[in-house]
Amino acid sequence: MRDRDFRDGDGDGDQIRTFPFPVDLSLSGVGMRVGPIDARRTWHADAPLERVHRIDFHVVMLLGGGPVTHMIDFTEYEADAGDLLWIRPGQVHRFSRTTGYRGTVLAMQPGFLPRATVEATGLYRYDLPPLLRPDAAQLAGLRDSLGQLEREYADTTTLPLGAHTAVLRHSLTAFLLRLAHLAAGSAEAARRPDDSTFTRFRDAVELDFATNHSVSAYADALGYSRRTLVRAVRAATGETPKGFIDKRVVLEAKRLLAHTDLPIGRVGAAVGFPDSANFSKFFQLHTGTTPVAFRAEMR
Repeated sequence: MRDRDFRDGDGDGDQIRTFPFPVDLSLSGVGMRVGPIDARRTWHADAPLERVHRIDFHVVMLLGGGPVTHMIDFTEYEADAGDLLWIRPGQVHRFSRTTGYRGTVLAMQPGFLPRATVEATGLYRYDLPPLLRPDAAQLAGLRDSLGQLEREYADTTTLPLGAHTAVLRHSLTAFLLRLAHLAAGSAEAARRPDDSTFTRFRDAVELDFATNHSVSAYADALGYSRRTLVRAVRAATGETPKGFIDKRVVLEAKRLLAHTDLPIGRVGAAVGFPDSANFSKFFQLHTGTTPVAFRAEMR
């Protein structure tokens, strides 16, 4: 990626920049971009890629080189040639200090695809793994599909804009359906079956984790017994409902600590801990470090 590929947002005073999708820099102003990654990539002079940052659009990188270590939502993923990294809107991430990033990068603005396609391709399935390792046949299909998308993207002269955009949406959908099939069939995703009990719980936690940490309260609201909820969550994730809730709370706390200048007490309050001492104990229990130390490490 080159310096002009993406622009940083105003950040609202955040230490870590949020990068919006730059429609004005996309060919013909469409809501997606696709092109090569190279060692000259930069974001912006005062916000290097090696620092933690947040994006508000979708990014898929199909690597042609490596190895690289890429941090997504505070987990480091080791990726090499033939692997894919899928970063969704709102996730924080950081590039490693290496020139090993090679391949093709796709960026897509939320809203570019219709709702039915979004649902069919799992664009907002944050529970699916961001690192994907296709087999040889899957990789060949993904490369062909992404290559076709790149050719259509670059061809801005043979079709009027409306038809060009429609073709891009169809080509993009074909690639994302292949990607979604890979994600759903991956070893990690296989531990998360499409179980209505678990998916309802997961969606409820996503809505209410900042104010509700009670397993019993979720069970009552969803109309399940506590035992039914425990069985469903353990079958889908291998952990307890309480562990699932706590993990989501910790992730949000990490995002706020890395991404904002909010005082520790306000970070705690934002994830359901009015008492800052209790928040610090909770955070240290689950991460092995204090909120202050974690923030210092991310800066």
